[in-house]
Amino acid sequence: MPLLGKILKNTIALNSRLPKLRRKSAYRIQQKTLRKLLTKAEFTAFGEHYNFTRILADADLVHAFRQTVSTHDYNSMFRQWWYRSLNGEAFVAWPERVRYFALSSGTSESSSKHIPVTKDMLRAIRRGSIKQILALGHYNLSPEFFQKGILMIGGSTHLNYNGTYYSGDLSGITTGNLPFWFQHFYKPGKRIAREREWDNKLDEMVRNAKNWDIGVVCGVPAWIQILFERIISYHNVKNIHEVWPNLEIYVWGGVSLKPYQKSFENLLGRPIGYLETYLASEGFMAYQHHPQAEGIKLQLDNGIFFEFVPFNESNFDNEGNMKANPQALTLNEVEENAEYALLISTCSGAWRYLIGDTIKFVDVQEAEIIITGRTKQFLSLCGEHLSQDNMNRAINLAAEHFNIQINEYTVAGTSYENLFAHHWYVGTDSPVDAEKMRELIDTYLKELNDDYRVERTAALREVFVEVLPIGIFHEWMRKQGKVGGQHKFPRVLKNERYESWKQHVADCQNEIVFQS
Repeated sequence: MPLLGKILKNTIALNSRLPKLRRKSAYRIQQKTLRKLLTKAEFTAFGEHYNFTRILADADLVHAFRQTVSTHDYNSMFRQWWYRSLNGEAFVAWPERVRYFALSSGTSESSSKHIPVTKDMLRAIRRGSIKQILALGHYNLSPEFFQKGILMIGGSTHLNYNGTYYSGDLSGITTGNLPFWFQHFYKPGKRIAREREWDNKLDEMVRNAKNWDIGVVCGVPAWIQILFERIISYHNVKNIHEVWPNLEIYVWGGVSLKPYQKSFENLLGRPIGYLETYLASEGFMAYQHHPQAEGIKLQLDNGIFFEFVPFNESNFDNEGNMKANPQALTLNEVEENAEYALLISTCSGAWRYLIGDTIKFVDVQEAEIIITGRTKQFLSLCGEHLSQDNMNRAINLAAEHFNIQINEYTVAGTSYENLFAHHWYVGTDSPVDAEKMRELIDTYLKELNDDYRVERTAALREVFVEVLPIGIFHEWMRKQGKVGGQHKFPRVLKNERYESWKQHVADCQNEIVFQS
């Protein structure tokens, strides 16, 4: 296996000598990707309904596609098309009978979504994963590193089967379809990966940790931190490197790492490299191709055609729902530092589909983005337009000011004195004055967001902050059935989920008072 390391390094060296991607060539790649998608789905029910044959004959393929095919969110895509695939019908939105459906509720929906995962999408995810492995060549790792194990913390590979299709977490579906040559490296192994109960899986990984030589760890930061803490405690060591001395890389995605990074690094014996990825239930969107890269690079030639809807009042309502006929831009039309919601068309039969994430371009020429939040995880009760990116930065600055670890937080918008207020819940086990925390978060947000600053003198009358033990956040996730490697705590709570959270906090506080 050291030979693999040498091959990877030589491949990266060759790639670095190739000319950089030009903006026009990036758009041409996307045009070719769209043509491939339309050609393959031409004679599906969806393709015939929207007359893909005519679109393919148009000289301006992209324009014809945008003029002809409607935009969709999950509800419209499922109710009109995907339910037929779920019932076993073939050639609905992609030319096959779909065997796998990823169950996903994201962080803003209560019921599970069924996202089709086709054979072509599984191949695309494998191709994207190989590209990401190639990116490790930029980290100046020894050839021996590529002999080490890769620990992937995800959902159970024991999928539900109803006689027609399999369903489960995307991580469970993809892990169950790993190529044979990867099995040697994969940890925790097939037996533990099939375990459905997260606590049992965690216990197994903790007990077996010293039997593995891990070089790469992949998973959501909150649950990786819990795993590391339990391994360190169980094996009575000072840090995770005493168990895994060859651990060099942490791969994560789906959330900002910054709220977790300080406490995470306290569990390490030495610095490691970080590699961000953007693998959603709908496909492998992007990955960090270089350790110094500010953003993650969109995969333009891997079965996904991207469009970008400006995230503003013209295209979205106050609840984050996309309006009819939104303005949708292509890669050659976007600007850096503007906020967009992602529309994707994929080799799983998603067409002009709102994935729910918001992004900004940090380098248009290189198609590099940062994820700024979710369309439904922002606050704009009165025009304050508070994004998840604003919230993350304010929390990070507050944590640095107080020199504490803030592992989780969430925010809700409430009525207050006939106007509005924001209610923050900050998760930390470090002692901190809630009032000083409130003043600091409020001050930082005024500096970060002009709309917020203006509204704090008008309709946004107050900001409240409660500091809570981190265990209260973890326990609420358990009650929601959201434990495990793929689940993230929602940064904004609304409606029924906020009511559930308030009741949970009250119950926990009453229990603490009773015990004391």
